[in-house]
Amino acid sequence: MFNKILVVCVGNICRSPSGEYLLKKLLPHKEVASAGVGALVGKPADSMANDVAETNGVSLKGHEAQQLTSQLCSEFDLILVMEKKHIEAVTNIAQEARGKTMLFGQWIGQKDIPDPYRQSREAFEYAYELIDNAAKAWAPKLS
Repeated sequence: MFNKILVVCVGNICRSPSGEYLLKKLLPHKEVASAGVGALVGKPADSMANDVAETNGVSLKGHEAQQLTSQLCSEFDLILVMEKKHIEAVTNIAQEARGKTMLFGQWIGQKDIPDPYRQSREAFEYAYELIDNAAKAWAPKLS
């Protein structure tokens, strides 16, 4: 059973916090956190990511970016990454985590969720929509 879920992207300020807070909302009985393979450690969620999330009823307030470490990987049952290439990045940090690392977009056609960082609001809205659809697809499988 997957009770502790870690959502991973690069900077841990756009996609993974959105995925984390959506899964927390959908799976309140699970422990969900997020991290980045190249995290902007200590930074809050990107303001545009927060605006788009809030428009959709989710707040990213209080989020602080953290770096993915092998220790962090060992603490979680399931690691969900935003892009296929992140699987390799996670494996480079913690080889033993490979078997429990999957794509966040696994159940929406194994889609990569593109990084909207420093792009238009439309890019953030598109990424959020994919994250939302993916989170809703994961929720019944993790319940």
